[in-house]
Amino acid sequence: MLKFINKFRNDEDGAVTVDWVVLTAAIVGLGIAVMTTVGDSTASLGDKISSQLDEQTIATY
Repeated sequence: MLKFINKFRNDEDGAVTVDWVVLTAAIVGLGIAVMTTVGDSTASLGDKISSQLDEQTIATY
């Protein structure tokens, strides 16, 4: 029983999993922060491009 307890205490596989979960959550949070910051400007730019394209005409001969 003492061997099992010592082996369980020294096992670090779960700690590595927690590290990866925290790292993944940080990356997702950073992505959300970037999208909220840049999202409005991107939508505005898309609207401007769309209106410019709507005003264009195609010459037919």
